[in-house]
Order: sequence, then structure tokens, then C-alpha cells
Amino acid sequence: MYRRYRVPRMWRDMDKLQNEMNRLFDSTFSRRYRNAPGFPAVNVWANEDGLVVTAEVPGINAEDIDIMVVGETMTISGSRGMDELGEGTKYHRQERGYGDFTRTVKLPFLVDSDKVDASFRDGLLNITLPRKDEDKPRKIAITSG
Repeated sequence: MYRRYRVPRMWRDMDKLQNEMNRLFDSTFSRRYRNAPGFPAVNVWANEDGLVVTAEVPGINAEDIDIMVVGETMTISGSRGMDELGEGTKYHRQERGYGDFTRTVKLPFLVDSDKVDASFRDGLLNITLPRKDEDKPRKIAITSG
């Protein structure tokens, strides 16, 4: 049998107050204290043959970027220098970060690290990670008889 319980008015008012306080704090503090997204921003595409990873690294030279593949993880690291300012110049607004960065991506399968290829153009890093042959899915033939 289904019973319906009546919630006292005091509890409904407390729930309403809690919801209003959450809304207030979310709208006020969420932008200021929200974690920044990882740098560099990456996209990862996968198929049976391997992975393609693209990373946005504007303002960084290719020689300042390191790529390491160990097991099922790939790490992109490097450094972005601070802008050179003329003497007597002060920042009016500074949103772009500088300094060392590291971004690690867990890969969905083992890759052949000897065949990894990377290219860099217009601030976009393209990394091709071929899947290890022994890790590729294989069709198993069934014999009858």
C-alpha cells in the first residue's frame, strides 16, 4: 500500500532557503574559484589502428615541448615564457599564464612508442600514436568438424 507523508512546512522552508543559498553562492563564487581547465587543451581520437591527439599550444616553440609515452600514458610538458614588457610598462590585464606545464593523458590501449609521430604548426601540436600490433583486435577463425 502506498502512503503519502506530509512534510512539515518548516522543512519545506528550510529546503527553499538551502536552494536559494546554493544558487547565490554558485552564481557569485563559481567563476572566481573554479578550477582552470588543463593546459594545453587536448582532443583525443581513437580507432582500431591507433590514436590521434591534438593539443593547443599557442605562443610556444616546438623545441620547448617534450612528449613522453610510457605504458598507457602520454605526457606533454614544456614551458611558456613571460611576455617581454618595455620599461615602465605595467599590466592592465593578464589572463594568459606562463611557466612550466605538464599534461598527462591516459591512453585507452598500448601504443607502439617507437612509431609515435608528432608535428607542430600554427600553435597546434598533432601526435599520431599507432596501436601495438599485439594489442589490436583480431578476428578468430572458427573451425568446424
